Amino acid sequence: MTESQRQHRFAVFLAFGLVYFFWGSTYLAIDIAVEKIPPALMCGTRFLIAGVFMLAFCGLRGKRIAYSPRQFGEMAAVGILLLVGGNLTLSYAEKHVASGLAALIIAVTPLWFLVLDSLLLGDHHISRRGKAGLALGVAGLVVLLWPQLRATASFGHTELWSSISLLGGSFSWALGSVLAKKWKSPEVDPFSATAWEMIAAGAANLLFALGVEDLSHIHWTTRGVSAIVYLVVCGSWIGYTAYIWLLGHVPTSKVSTYAYVNPVVAVFLGWLVLHERIDAYILAGSAVVIASVILVTSAQVTTKAALDQLPAVETTGD
Repeated sequence: MTESQRQHRFAVFLAFGLVYFFWGSTYLAIDIAVEKIPPALMCGTRFLIAGVFMLAFCGLRGKRIAYSPRQFGEMAAVGILLLVGGNLTLSYAEKHVASGLAALIIAVTPLWFLVLDSLLLGDHHISRRGKAGLALGVAGLVVLLWPQLRATASFGHTELWSSISLLGGSFSWALGSVLAKKWKSPEVDPFSATAWEMIAAGAANLLFALGVEDLSHIHWTTRGVSAIVYLVVCGSWIGYTAYIWLLGHVPTSKVSTYAYVNPVVAVFLGWLVLHERIDAYILAGSAVVIASVILVTSAQVTTKAALDQLPAVETTGD
């Protein structure tokens, strides 16, 4: 192995470690941030600061930051789907759902990817392994949510609906990601595009905060502000940058492993820092969900064009 190969291998391991840990820890940071700060205000502050500084950095590095109105519109749509539909929903849900459980529910995102990739991009066939993963994922969610499904108290129902909202948030994240893939252009720098997406999402979150949230009793505690700073630096800057770098240097199937490593980190940190409950349902449900995600991400993806070239007896077997 040459020196350059060793350096590249080290860079890959480092980037994976950054994504695994920092994205897994953001669930805990969000839980802390929304204790006293309204969720939309927290998200708006986080993404606007992260996006503006990231865009300035891209400009100083000579990267392209000006785009056509259509391209700006696509970036805004992707940013709102990812960071309003996805992250704002998560932030509201974590007011009632433990950070570890929230991360486990969000772990079904690759299942949405499988379905949306086939429906919107129109060139993929879901294999038997992928379909088995989808079914297993649904079973895992039932196990995870079973205590809330059986609960009769009002808090149990609130926790259940908050958990269900996370499924909508994960769908929004997957939809934004698939559209970003569909609209990808060699003319667009991925880092400056990410910055514009965060700026659009930050502005949308702040507008939502002004229109919906009660901002007259905000408590900017040291604990909450520190959590936002952590989310900006470690979640938006380090985590996103490492993720984007990995997408350009490692197969997507390997990059997507963050989806079943992050929940493990989130559950452990939630237990360690916030003393969140870990019961038999969480252990069993997490094992089933993570197994389903592994099945889906490792399933062979077959293009429909390739299927059309196979004999009919082979294509009907799947």
